[in-house]
Amino acid sequence: MGDPKGFLTTPRELPQRRPVDLRLSDWREVYEEFPRPELEKQAGRCMNCGIPFCHQGCPLGNLIPEWNDLVHRHDWREATERLHATNNFPEFTGTLCPAPCETACVLAINDDAVTIKQIEIEIVDRAWDEGWVPPQVPTSRTGRKVAVVGSGPAGLAAAQQLTRVGHDVVVFERADRIGGLLRYGIPEFKMEKARLDRRLDQMSAEGTRFRASVDVGVDIHVEALRADFDAGVLAGGATAGRDIPVTGRELTGIHQAMEFLPWANHVQQGDLDAPPITAHGKHVVIIGGGDTGADCLGTSHRQGAASVTQLEIMPTPPEKRTDDMPWPTHPMVYRVSSAHEEGGDRLFSVNTTEFVGDALGRVRAIRVVEARRGAGGRFVPVEGTEKELPAQLVLLAMGFLGPEKGTLLSELEVELDERGNVARDQNFMTSVEGVFSAGDMGRGQSLIVWAIAEGRSAAAGVDAFLMGRDVLPRPIAPTDRPLV
Repeated sequence: MGDPKGFLTTPRELPQRRPVDLRLSDWREVYEEFPRPELEKQAGRCMNCGIPFCHQGCPLGNLIPEWNDLVHRHDWREATERLHATNNFPEFTGTLCPAPCETACVLAINDDAVTIKQIEIEIVDRAWDEGWVPPQVPTSRTGRKVAVVGSGPAGLAAAQQLTRVGHDVVVFERADRIGGLLRYGIPEFKMEKARLDRRLDQMSAEGTRFRASVDVGVDIHVEALRADFDAGVLAGGATAGRDIPVTGRELTGIHQAMEFLPWANHVQQGDLDAPPITAHGKHVVIIGGGDTGADCLGTSHRQGAASVTQLEIMPTPPEKRTDDMPWPTHPMVYRVSSAHEEGGDRLFSVNTTEFVGDALGRVRAIRVVEARRGAGGRFVPVEGTEKELPAQLVLLAMGFLGPEKGTLLSELEVELDERGNVARDQNFMTSVEGVFSAGDMGRGQSLIVWAIAEGRSAAAGVDAFLMGRDVLPRPIAPTDRPLV
């Protein structure tokens, strides 16, 4: 415990976000730099609790009090080692994770939590700047080959772990670049892709091979892949978007969020001058109030939308914890993301009843009504509250229903669980021997920190299956359920 009185004398402080007018003119990450001495003081707020509930909040079991103490003591290099001991990609979680560790912080019972997430990203950023993140090339090879299908955080974590213990790993990705949703789902202003690219360079130097533009089950038959590899990891994510079956859904201009967001990433990669689906000059309505909806909101702002309205069927969340959201669970409270700060309207307790089109079959408006929970928890409309909103672009960001049921899963004949996800045993193996599953494909839509934890755990299962040993960490079991 670096500063026994730190939690009493130092208030919680975070870096400032760049001015709205400035950040809307580019796609860079939104935060200003944070002075290192100030961050070291923030790390000193950690109480090094006898029972550190931040561990309970983090699926990876990050050694949070340890690296907080090391940062406070100016030992950043050792803090880097402790951070990477449990997390392959702290730059991903440090930018994208909603930090359930912070809401589980003991200090958060009656005060402001330690700035765990900010300390995490500052450690790894300095580590890269100082050259403290070299490739970890295995000293020997097992001769066993593993195919990883999907290059999101779960697939990358599994691949890196398996490469480092000597297996020959090939990662297959159906998109034209490696990274999954990290590449073509997360907007640049939330995580600049240079963070992803430098980690992929490290993995390539360690021996992991990447094959983009390969749709397993279409471009490569599943049986051919199984014949060439000793084991496989399915890490394709939960990419089947939730739809809305209301009148007018067939109109043009209504898109799933993941039909819209990747094009903005392609523009930032230099592939296109302008996206084929754009918010520029349009009245935009986003249906869904979660993180994906906020990503659509920030992207629409930067593309020059005429207006943006975000709809959520749930009521406005409370400002603080309530009795049904006790510490240390992650509370569903009202939050303002950087995208919300940039503008637009947020409407809660509203349900979409109809999409209205023009003479050319294009959406021009959306009809909504206030909704309240009725008997059985169903939402019922409130009479007299109907209204129409202008909308030339509608984005559906209502979450995901699980993995796509395409040729990959059908040809493998893996069993699915009651939620439609790929079923696994305690070692993350599917019903098909030698085929494992990690991340949202098996868990369902979840957080990036859970994806990395599942990738690490699945890698341990694969290595045990191939080698009969227990050398890789297993942060979680498939039956673990998040408190988020």
